[in-house]
Amino acid sequence: MAESATHLTSAVFTSKPSIFEVLAQDSLMSTIRPALKHAIKVLAETKPDKFAWMLRFYDEIYTILDLILQNYYLRSYSGSFAENFYGIKRVACQKDQKQEDTKLPKRCLIKSILCLVILPYIKHKLDFIFEELRHKINTGRLSQNTLLCKLYKAFVAVYPYIHMVWEGSILVHLISYMFGKSKWHSPFVRLSGVELVHQTEEDLQSTHVHNPEVWQDLSLNNKLLFACKKAVNLTAVTLSTGLSVGVFFLQFLDWWYTSDNNAPSLLAMPTPDPPKSDVDDTLPPHDICPVCLKRRTNDTALSVSGFVFCYPCIYEHIQQYGSCPVTSYPARKEHLIKLYPPGA
Repeated sequence: MAESATHLTSAVFTSKPSIFEVLAQDSLMSTIRPALKHAIKVLAETKPDKFAWMLRFYDEIYTILDLILQNYYLRSYSGSFAENFYGIKRVACQKDQKQEDTKLPKRCLIKSILCLVILPYIKHKLDFIFEELRHKINTGRLSQNTLLCKLYKAFVAVYPYIHMVWEGSILVHLISYMFGKSKWHSPFVRLSGVELVHQTEEDLQSTHVHNPEVWQDLSLNNKLLFACKKAVNLTAVTLSTGLSVGVFFLQFLDWWYTSDNNAPSLLAMPTPDPPKSDVDDTLPPHDICPVCLKRRTNDTALSVSGFVFCYPCIYEHIQQYGSCPVTSYPARKEHLIKLYPPGA
């Protein structure tokens, strides 16, 4: 992981973050999102009457909380939550930006929020829609020749190229940043009109300087705005504290799991060979689907057993029985892996 390599450049302090630091802060939020979703999924399965709605609208709830959190950190520390976690801040690229101004310009702040929160939400939704439509097309549920079905099929055909351009631009920026050919490690940082630099002692001291406002001198409208601002800031601070503790806990679990798996066990016995069955398990030829017993189309492997089937056959079987048709191992739709053999 990039987090384990951030110490390699700590001996020589430079204003520009290292490739390990930017990769670590990029992977931080991508780790939190599925971890939080898993926690909500456990709650929803435990008490579906109270928490099922949270799982149903998880993307929207996460986006709102992320918006509050990132807005607070961008305004207070001139950086996102993940960037501030690794001691990084954002500075405007404009030549006329005052050096003593430690806050982001409003224009850069708005563009940063769009690139940090709104664009990932849209991309996540498009990925979900693409997977749903692809499943329906592969199972023959979109065989109608209506205009809407044609648009869906066109979207499924075009979206992989959009995804390739998206990921390719990220890779190109990362390689350029690694070799010192670019000031931006990500196209989204570039679109925000900012650069990433290390925080300084002045930045850390300025975050503790507050401008107290006298409550009695404020008008009613200003009091309401002040109260709303404080409530949002309190929510952001609560989220920040919880995420900081959660990030430490996740990294500790990852380290524990990795070290436990890599550590050689002196007492571990060799794994015995699987028992031989007395039943003659005769399987069809390798290019025949075990379900329909016909030549396979849309080759799809089931990861729990390793057998390959036709996609419609195994999809319908798992949806109906929830197990592998050959081994009877429990299986879900998430265990399906599409294969693209040569000449397919």
